[in-house]
Amino acid sequence: MTVGLDIGTTSVKAAAFDDNGTVLARARIPHRVLAPAPELLEHDAERAWRRGPRRALAALGAPGAEARAVAVASMVPSLTAVDRRGRPLSPGLLYGDARGRTESVTVAGGAGELVEFLRWSAAHAPEAAGYWPAPAVANMALGGRAVVDIGVAFSSIPLYGADGWDQQVCSDCGVSPDQLPAVEMFGTPVGQVGRDGPLLATGSVDVFCEQMTAGADQEGDMHVLCGTTLLPWVVTSTWKDVPGLWTMPHPSPGLFMIGGASNAGGLFLDWVRELLGRPRGNQVVDPRRVPVWVPYLRGERTPYQDPDRRGALAAIDLTHGPAALQRAAWEASAFVARHHLELSGIPGRRIVATGGGTRVPGWMQALADVTNLPVHVAAVPEGAAQGAAFLARVAAGLEESEKDARRWARTERVVEPDPAWTGPADDRYQLFLELSDSGTVAGTRALRTTPATDGGEPDRALSG
Repeated sequence: MTVGLDIGTTSVKAAAFDDNGTVLARARIPHRVLAPAPELLEHDAERAWRRGPRRALAALGAPGAEARAVAVASMVPSLTAVDRRGRPLSPGLLYGDARGRTESVTVAGGAGELVEFLRWSAAHAPEAAGYWPAPAVANMALGGRAVVDIGVAFSSIPLYGADGWDQQVCSDCGVSPDQLPAVEMFGTPVGQVGRDGPLLATGSVDVFCEQMTAGADQEGDMHVLCGTTLLPWVVTSTWKDVPGLWTMPHPSPGLFMIGGASNAGGLFLDWVRELLGRPRGNQVVDPRRVPVWVPYLRGERTPYQDPDRRGALAAIDLTHGPAALQRAAWEASAFVARHHLELSGIPGRRIVATGGGTRVPGWMQALADVTNLPVHVAAVPEGAAQGAAFLARVAAGLEESEKDARRWARTERVVEPDPAWTGPADDRYQLFLELSDSGTVAGTRALRTTPATDGGEPDRALSG
């Protein structure tokens, strides 16, 4: 039995697995994602990164205490300043936060975002003993060593390269390389949890851990991670550079993934749900009468790389009720996934859906209807924790390699497209593309607030 911990945007998830990948226990410790201003995104790093993993492991009870090994997966990028005991001294900066942007780094995932996080953190906490991403904080709290895996390290290029943490880049940010965490290969023993607890191993980036055990490993498979962030990835046997998208190696040899990260996941859908409130009665929605959401509440990552985009709602009239608006939100998320698939240029074969959003039937049905592909829903929603638990097995000597993780893939159900919805959804998708590419509705810029000079209200002007 091994345990995977996943530090996500809104919670730390923990799950214990037996050698066949069956969940023996699970726990979830929520934390808030903080947005002090529209362009900022952060965690209370003490609560989310330091205490959260320990609380999640303890919440598993006996399976957590008796596990052979534990490993941590996490979102990237992230960074906080810490003292000598690994206690956070500054906000936990998250992907897409404006403090990671420059003229050349415009949106999350752009090369150099973590460099700017480091520059900001060093300037605001110059007395810090170290500057660590979330998994280093968690590993220090669990096992007494600040360490990240090679995947997390390489996600910070150019801060990290073939020779390790770059001395010049660190110097430019006002820090030294020894203030950054140690780096090991994923699935490597790095400590022990407590005096008599399980082995602590390196996990990896959440998307890599999810991909390991998803079973999406055929040409044309599309792996859609339905979490706070939407992560659509298309599997291919050929390396392709697609403008606006990212290409990276697949965990299986000889395969690659083309896709990226979008703000049209749970961050958007949870906002819509809270906006609409509790469903009232059994509302019937006409497939031909659904409005179109543009889901960019805080900019968009791939494929637009535009932090200033904002959301919109189009084609709405007095006949639309909350159920129609909710269906439109699910479709908007699915539109983004379909757009990634079409941009990849790879014919879709099926969708493999993982993440907590797989427990939302309406989201899964919209994904099938919009793409006109069957959606294979993973049996284990905690995909990143599952992949981390398998890496823990590798570290404990229970597995030969992470390449064997596919045997843990399980499909709970298959959601087929509904013919009554596919045609109307296709028409709305075309409108979605027009809005997204027009630079008018979907391209609506964030309102920039400037300080008032006369003691009155701030002036507001369109930026861009």
